[in-house]
Amino acid sequence: MDKNFWRELAKKKKPFFVLAPMHDVTDIATRQMLVKYGRPDVLFTEFVAADGLMDKKGRQVLLKTLRFFENEHPIVAQFFGAKPENFRECAKIANDLGFDGIDINMGCPDKSVVDQGAGAALIKNPKRAREIIRATKEGAGDLPVSIKTRIGFSQNEIETWLPEILAEKPAAITIHGRTKKQAFVGTADWDAIARAAEIAKGSGVVIIGNGDVKNIKDGILKARKAKVQGIMVGRGVLGNPWFFNRKIKIEKVPLQDRLEAMLEHAKIFSKELKGVKHRDVIKKHYATYARGFDGAKELRAKLMEARSTKEAEKIVRDFLKKMV
Repeated sequence: MDKNFWRELAKKKKPFFVLAPMHDVTDIATRQMLVKYGRPDVLFTEFVAADGLMDKKGRQVLLKTLRFFENEHPIVAQFFGAKPENFRECAKIANDLGFDGIDINMGCPDKSVVDQGAGAALIKNPKRAREIIRATKEGAGDLPVSIKTRIGFSQNEIETWLPEILAEKPAAITIHGRTKKQAFVGTADWDAIARAAEIAKGSGVVIIGNGDVKNIKDGILKARKAKVQGIMVGRGVLGNPWFFNRKIKIEKVPLQDRLEAMLEHAKIFSKELKGVKHRDVIKKHYATYARGFDGAKELRAKLMEARSTKEAEKIVRDFLKKMV
């Protein structure tokens, strides 16, 4: 049976929307918030180290990172690394765990990742990139294998880079409209993404655009202009579990509801990720929920000092009392 949900999704929704994989962000707590308040068409895990998953001790920790609930389907596991044989084994694990797809990180600009020859470093090593795709497909069985990458390393190389990975016929390719050198600064180049869609036309590979998507309407406009089938959103969901909800805009969500959602997020984090992630990880979310309103700066400062979810809740309750 064909399990390539990307192909079916591209036929049904124009465009479809995807959650980007983000380290210490798109964990099970964040995904559960999105499922409840405004789910995308596809969810991604955080990116996971393929080498770490092959280590006996590392595997025990990373399998907890890869845990997901049944209400998250379709969900894709993303891996980074530079060793084809490890990707083959990771793909087998992802299949056994019940994921709907496997994604290869070929775009992360982080120095610690690039120095391993992984992430965006693979743009400079197309031979190895193709070996990794082939190995992943071997291990994936009938699960679709996709790729997330960038338009180039130091400059726009979409004309030479994209055909290399297209030749291996992945199910889908997400193009972030920046180079590795840009990281997350500057403006995403949607003209380069449009060119990628043009190059891929007729290949049967689903192309997804990523970068600077402000809201659903903006994503739809960008998709139509670039002629991509899907839109991936990363930083836009921070502090905004309603991002993918077409009926609710965060600007219309009452402040109390926003802060209640923040506390709900923190409670899920504490329950599901205790002992898996450091409790300070949730403070990244405090900083994004508590913004854009009078007193936000002071509230954030207090939340950064909170030593527990219970303490954070008291801070929020006290803040809301003063707002009445």
